[in-house]
Amino acid sequence: MKLTIIIPCFNEVNTIKQIIDKIVEVSPYENEIIIIDDFSTDGSREILSQIEKAKISKLILNEKNYGKGYCIKKGIEETTGDILIIQDADLEYDPSDYTKMIEPIKKNNADVVYGSRFIGSEEKRVLYYWHTLGNKFLTTLSNMFTNINLTDMECCYKAFKTEIIKEIDLKENRFGFEPEVTAKLSKKNIRIYEVGIKYFGRKYSDGKKITWKDGFAAIYCIIYYNLFSR
Repeated sequence: MKLTIIIPCFNEVNTIKQIIDKIVEVSPYENEIIIIDDFSTDGSREILSQIEKAKISKLILNEKNYGKGYCIKKGIEETTGDILIIQDADLEYDPSDYTKMIEPIKKNNADVVYGSRFIGSEEKRVLYYWHTLGNKFLTTLSNMFTNINLTDMECCYKAFKTEIIKEIDLKENRFGFEPEVTAKLSKKNIRIYEVGIKYFGRKYSDGKKITWKDGFAAIYCIIYYNLFSR
Protein backbone atom coordinates (compact mmCIF):
# COMPACT_ATOMS: atom_id res chain seq x y z
CA MET A 1 0.00 0.00 0.00
CA LYS A 2 1.24 3.44 -0.91
CA LEU A 3 0.42 6.34 1.43
CA THR A 4 0.50 9.93 0.22
CA ILE A 5 1.12 12.57 2.88
CA ILE A 6 0.26 16.14 1.86
CA ILE A 7 2.02 18.81 3.93
CA PRO A 8 0.99 22.45 3.42
CA CYS A 9 3.75 24.68 4.81
CA PHE A 10 3.76 28.38 5.59
CA ASN A 11 6.49 29.86 7.80
CA GLU A 12 7.28 26.71 9.79
CA VAL A 13 11.06 27.04 9.88
CA ASN A 14 11.29 25.56 13.39
CA THR A 15 9.31 22.39 12.71
CA ILE A 16 9.21 21.46 9.01
CA LYS A 17 12.35 19.31 9.07
CA GLN A 18 11.29 17.65 12.32
CA ILE A 19 7.89 16.62 11.01
CA ILE A 20 9.40 15.13 7.84
CA ASP A 21 11.95 13.17 9.88
CA LYS A 22 9.17 11.97 12.18
CA ILE A 23 7.09 10.71 9.23
CA VAL A 24 10.06 8.83 7.78
CA GLU A 25 10.85 7.38 11.21
CA VAL A 26 7.41 6.11 12.25
CA SER A 27 5.36 5.50 9.10
CA PRO A 28 5.32 1.76 8.24
CA TYR A 29 4.07 2.39 4.71
CA GLU A 30 5.55 3.23 1.35
CA ASN A 31 5.39 7.01 1.68
CA GLU A 32 4.81 9.63 -0.96
CA ILE A 33 5.49 12.95 0.76
CA ILE A 34 4.24 16.02 -1.10
CA ILE A 35 5.11 19.40 0.41
CA ILE A 36 3.51 22.62 -0.79
CA ASP A 37 5.30 25.69 0.51
CA ASP A 38 2.88 28.62 0.51
CA PHE A 39 5.46 31.37 -0.13
CA SER A 40 7.20 31.13 3.25
CA THR A 41 9.44 34.06 4.17
CA ASP A 42 11.04 32.74 7.36
CA GLY A 43 13.61 30.36 5.89
CA SER A 44 11.33 27.33 5.50
CA ARG A 45 12.02 27.19 1.75
CA GLU A 46 15.76 27.13 2.30
CA ILE A 47 15.42 24.23 4.73
CA LEU A 48 13.16 22.33 2.33
CA SER A 49 15.65 22.77 -0.51
CA GLN A 50 18.35 21.16 1.65
CA ILE A 51 16.38 18.06 2.73
CA GLU A 52 17.46 14.83 1.05
CA LYS A 53 15.48 14.06 -2.10
CA ALA A 54 14.87 10.54 -0.80
CA LYS A 55 12.61 11.95 1.92
CA ILE A 56 10.45 14.25 -0.23
CA SER A 57 8.64 12.90 -3.29
CA LYS A 58 7.58 16.31 -4.59
CA LEU A 59 8.17 19.91 -3.48
CA ILE A 60 5.81 22.58 -4.82
CA LEU A 61 6.77 26.23 -4.28
CA ASN A 62 3.83 28.63 -4.60
CA GLU A 63 4.66 31.95 -6.25
CA LYS A 64 2.57 33.79 -3.63
CA ASN A 65 0.67 33.04 -0.42
CA TYR A 66 -2.64 31.37 -1.38
CA GLY A 67 -3.74 29.56 1.78
CA LYS A 68 -3.94 26.06 3.23
CA GLY A 69 -6.89 24.95 1.12
CA TYR A 70 -5.12 25.91 -2.10
CA CYS A 71 -2.05 23.93 -1.03
CA ILE A 72 -4.16 20.87 -0.27
CA LYS A 73 -5.79 21.08 -3.71
CA LYS A 74 -2.37 21.26 -5.38
CA GLY A 75 -1.22 18.26 -3.37
CA ILE A 76 -4.31 16.22 -4.29
CA GLU A 77 -3.62 16.85 -7.98
CA GLU A 78 -0.14 15.32 -7.60
CA THR A 79 -1.17 12.36 -5.43
CA THR A 80 -0.44 8.85 -6.72
CA GLY A 81 -0.89 6.87 -3.48
CA ASP A 82 -3.76 4.54 -2.58
CA ILE A 83 -4.62 6.51 0.56
CA LEU A 84 -4.07 10.20 1.20
CA ILE A 85 -3.61 11.89 4.58
CA ILE A 86 -3.17 15.57 5.41
CA GLN A 87 -0.37 16.57 7.79
CA ASP A 88 0.24 20.05 9.18
CA ALA A 89 3.84 21.27 9.03
CA ASP A 90 3.98 21.95 12.77
CA LEU A 91 4.21 19.33 15.53
CA GLU A 92 0.60 19.51 16.79
CA TYR A 93 -0.28 16.16 15.19
CA ASP A 94 1.75 12.97 15.59
CA PRO A 95 2.46 10.75 12.54
CA SER A 96 2.52 7.74 14.87
CA ASP A 97 -1.30 7.96 14.56
CA TYR A 98 -1.19 7.14 10.83
CA THR A 99 -1.75 3.43 11.46
CA LYS A 100 -4.82 4.17 13.56
CA MET A 101 -6.16 6.59 10.93
CA ILE A 102 -5.65 4.22 8.02
CA GLU A 103 -6.68 0.91 9.62
CA PRO A 104 -10.46 1.32 8.98
CA ILE A 105 -9.72 1.95 5.30
CA LYS A 106 -7.30 -0.99 5.05
CA LYS A 107 -9.94 -3.27 6.59
CA ASN A 108 -12.44 -1.97 4.01
CA ASN A 109 -14.72 -0.63 6.73
CA ALA A 110 -14.27 3.04 5.78
CA ASP A 111 -13.69 5.25 2.77
CA VAL A 112 -12.75 8.34 4.78
CA VAL A 113 -11.43 8.62 8.36
CA TYR A 114 -11.45 11.78 10.48
CA GLY A 115 -9.16 12.21 13.44
CA SER A 116 -10.66 13.66 16.61
CA ARG A 117 -8.98 15.62 19.38
CA PHE A 118 -12.05 15.22 21.58
CA ILE A 119 -12.53 11.45 21.85
CA GLY A 120 -10.31 8.61 23.00
CA SER A 121 -7.72 8.33 25.74
CA GLU A 122 -4.72 9.61 23.78
CA GLU A 123 -2.56 12.37 25.27
CA LYS A 124 -3.68 15.92 24.52
CA ARG A 125 -2.18 19.24 25.55
CA VAL A 126 -4.47 21.47 27.62
CA LEU A 127 -4.83 24.85 25.89
CA TYR A 128 -7.42 27.46 24.92
CA TYR A 129 -10.96 26.96 26.27
CA TRP A 130 -12.57 29.31 23.75
CA HIS A 131 -10.85 27.57 20.84
CA THR A 132 -12.22 24.25 22.05
CA LEU A 133 -15.69 25.72 22.44
CA GLY A 134 -15.45 27.29 18.98
CA ASN A 135 -14.38 24.00 17.39
CA LYS A 136 -17.26 22.15 19.06
CA PHE A 137 -19.73 24.82 17.95
CA LEU A 138 -18.54 24.60 14.32
CA THR A 139 -18.68 20.80 14.43
CA THR A 140 -22.21 20.87 15.86
CA LEU A 141 -23.35 23.39 13.24
CA SER A 142 -21.80 21.29 10.48
CA ASN A 143 -23.44 18.13 11.84
CA MET A 144 -26.85 19.81 11.85
CA PHE A 145 -26.55 20.43 8.12
CA THR A 146 -24.80 17.19 7.11
CA ASN A 147 -26.65 14.88 9.54
CA ILE A 148 -23.43 13.05 10.43
CA ASN A 149 -22.20 12.81 14.03
CA LEU A 150 -18.59 13.97 13.93
CA THR A 151 -16.93 15.22 17.11
CA ASP A 152 -14.12 17.25 15.47
CA MET A 153 -14.88 18.49 11.95
CA GLU A 154 -11.99 20.99 12.08
CA CYS A 155 -9.31 18.40 12.86
CA CYS A 156 -6.36 18.45 10.45
CA TYR A 157 -5.99 14.66 10.33
CA LYS A 158 -8.23 13.29 7.60
CA ALA A 159 -7.47 10.15 5.59
CA PHE A 160 -9.14 9.45 2.25
CA LYS A 161 -9.22 6.75 -0.35
CA THR A 162 -7.48 8.69 -3.10
CA GLU A 163 -10.11 8.06 -5.76
CA ILE A 164 -12.77 9.59 -3.49
CA ILE A 165 -10.99 12.85 -2.66
CA LYS A 166 -9.92 13.29 -6.29
CA GLU A 167 -13.60 13.21 -7.32
CA ILE A 168 -14.48 16.20 -5.13
CA ASP A 169 -14.35 19.64 -6.73
CA LEU A 170 -12.82 21.75 -3.95
CA LYS A 171 -13.05 25.54 -4.09
CA GLU A 172 -11.79 26.98 -0.79
CA ASN A 173 -8.24 28.33 -0.63
CA ARG A 174 -7.94 28.99 3.10
CA PHE A 175 -9.15 27.19 6.24
CA GLY A 176 -12.61 26.75 4.68
CA PHE A 177 -11.34 23.43 3.32
CA GLU A 178 -12.53 21.58 6.45
CA PRO A 179 -16.25 22.50 6.35
CA GLU A 180 -16.31 22.38 2.54
CA VAL A 181 -14.89 18.88 2.21
CA THR A 182 -17.11 17.66 5.06
CA ALA A 183 -20.24 19.05 3.39
CA LYS A 184 -19.34 17.51 0.04
CA LEU A 185 -18.38 14.12 1.51
CA SER A 186 -21.67 13.96 3.43
CA LYS A 187 -23.58 14.11 0.13
CA LYS A 188 -21.78 11.03 -1.23
CA ASN A 189 -22.69 7.41 -0.55
CA ILE A 190 -19.51 6.65 1.40
CA ARG A 191 -18.49 5.32 4.82
CA ILE A 192 -16.97 7.90 7.20
CA TYR A 193 -15.23 6.82 10.40
CA GLU A 194 -13.62 8.77 13.25
CA VAL A 195 -10.75 7.83 15.59
CA GLY A 196 -9.25 9.54 18.62
CA ILE A 197 -5.76 10.97 18.10
CA LYS A 198 -2.98 12.60 20.09
CA TYR A 199 -2.84 16.39 20.01
CA PHE A 200 0.10 18.59 21.00
CA GLY A 201 -1.47 22.01 20.43
CA ARG A 202 0.59 25.18 20.35
CA LYS A 203 0.08 28.81 21.34
CA TYR A 204 0.15 31.86 19.07
CA SER A 205 3.61 32.62 20.47
CA ASP A 206 4.68 29.25 19.03
CA GLY A 207 3.36 30.11 15.56
CA LYS A 208 -0.34 29.14 15.63
CA LYS A 209 -2.07 30.94 12.74
CA ILE A 210 -5.83 30.30 12.75
CA THR A 211 -7.88 33.19 14.21
CA TRP A 212 -11.47 34.12 15.07
CA LYS A 213 -11.87 35.48 11.53
CA ASP A 214 -11.39 31.97 10.18
CA GLY A 215 -14.17 30.83 12.52
CA PHE A 216 -16.64 33.23 10.88
CA ALA A 217 -15.45 32.10 7.45
CA ALA A 218 -16.10 28.49 8.53
CA ILE A 219 -19.70 29.36 9.46
CA TYR A 220 -20.20 30.82 5.98
CA CYS A 221 -18.70 27.73 4.36
CA ILE A 222 -20.88 25.37 6.40
CA ILE A 223 -24.03 27.16 5.30
CA TYR A 224 -22.99 27.75 1.70
CA TYR A 225 -21.62 24.32 0.83
CA ASN A 226 -24.49 22.48 2.51
CA LEU A 227 -27.36 24.56 1.16
CA PHE A 228 -26.26 26.30 -2.03
CA SER A 229 -23.43 24.29 -3.60
CA ARG A 230 -24.02 21.16 -5.64
